Amino acid sequence: MIRIAIFGFGAVGKGVAKILMDRERMNRLIGNYSVVAVADSKGSIVSSSVNLKEALKIKEKNGRLPDGMNVIEIIEEVDFDVALELTPTNIDTGEPGLTHIKKCLKKGANVITSNKGPLVVAYKELSKLAERSGVKLLFEATVGGAMPVIKLIKRDIAGNRIRSIKGILNGTCNYILSRMEKERLSYRMILAEAKELGIVEANESYDVEGIDSAAKLVILANSLMDMDVSLKDVEIEGITEITPEAFEIALEKGYTIRLISEVSEDVLRVSPRLIPLNNPLCVHGTLNAILIKADLAGEIFVIGRGAGSLETASAVISDLAELYSC
Repeated sequence: MIRIAIFGFGAVGKGVAKILMDRERMNRLIGNYSVVAVADSKGSIVSSSVNLKEALKIKEKNGRLPDGMNVIEIIEEVDFDVALELTPTNIDTGEPGLTHIKKCLKKGANVITSNKGPLVVAYKELSKLAERSGVKLLFEATVGGAMPVIKLIKRDIAGNRIRSIKGILNGTCNYILSRMEKERLSYRMILAEAKELGIVEANESYDVEGIDSAAKLVILANSLMDMDVSLKDVEIEGITEITPEAFEIALEKGYTIRLISEVSEDVLRVSPRLIPLNNPLCVHGTLNAILIKADLAGEIFVIGRGAGSLETASAVISDLAELYSC
């Protein structure tokens, strides 16, 4: 029996809970399991088998879980095999997720996270801690939503040296830019619509100023290319100054504009770039796309949906399958 603890019960946490409620799917994927704890920032439910349907109802009705143990108390007092650390991202300090992950790894529990902050702030430290503790730290959900990147490179083209990774890592920016391309509407107008759709971070600057993309780029650089870089090493420019007129000029010459993240031996950059209309990176809507250049496999192109709670939740579940596949 796999005992699962869920820390963070916002959009992603609720998405994961909905998938875990599909017993037929999950039993086929990982065997027998039980959720023994669900916690948000205000409360928790702890049980030998948490009723996820009821937990979701309570969260929907009250906007929070009932008073109960906090995450630290759960880590210290409740037995579980794997923690799903799905709390909101803080890329400045990594907290509270960083402390949660450290305590879980030291306890000897596997960790799956969608939280970019701890990996941006302390990837090397956390990776070494997991290794020393004999457990796994998996983080597919931190980069690219449903687009498989981490596993593809670590598992499917293992043995390759990655020369460069270049692509679109933020679905919100891609939605805004592709709408501007098609409809010639202003950045501000489409940003407002994106907010209504719920695909913009609470702090919109994370998305539109390129910070979210840069955080993902740091994770890719450190975990897949064995670099040791931080957010301050990334050259960052967002999309806030792009105008409909800029698209008109680009399109006349057979180009469009996309926010491109790129890492190689001598480049670590996020910026709006001109992309030929026939380039595979010319994707639309909330799609993410990356072009990987490897020394043995050559060029590999990956595309997938990059924004949405279920898309990110699916990446969390894929890591769960990686750990416990039947």
